[in-house]
Amino acid sequence: MTRVVITGPESCGKTTLLESVKHLAEVEITEEFARYYLDDIKRPYQYEDIYSIALGQIAFENDALESNKKLIIQDTDLLTLKIWCEFKYKKCHSLIIKELSKRLPSLYILCYPDIPWEHDVQRENPNDRLALFKLYEEEIKKLKVDYIILKGSKENRLDKVEQLISKLVSV
Repeated sequence: MTRVVITGPESCGKTTLLESVKHLAEVEITEEFARYYLDDIKRPYQYEDIYSIALGQIAFENDALESNKKLIIQDTDLLTLKIWCEFKYKKCHSLIIKELSKRLPSLYILCYPDIPWEHDVQRENPNDRLALFKLYEEEIKKLKVDYIILKGSKENRLDKVEQLISKLVSV
């Protein structure tokens, strides 16, 4: 089973890409747990909430791993939580660091922030996307996981992801 994680800073097309491949029969999708959690708490999140979000993300990943699909595609993973904790709070829960190292994907698809930022009630960093992108790339390199960078229009990104998925499921 191959795991691919679509990742990157806010509003760079991750969820749009995931939505576009949901229809493929041989692909299992794992959504971003944080969106559900943040919708439910109905208050500004705090550092302690990130721990709960990590547990939920792990549960989503475990459910996907139980599928019989050849390919799992995730809308973010624990790497996002690690980067966000360290960027916003200058610290990170040990669970996130430990579990991230045990749950490395086969490939990261790192979305470059060259598409316009779109407002969303859960987004908060329209001006830090490039700095965050660089943090993602540095962390992925440290983890020694293969990655590709997606740039360009939404259509161009979708074409590249569909080509990649076709290759991965035919192996």
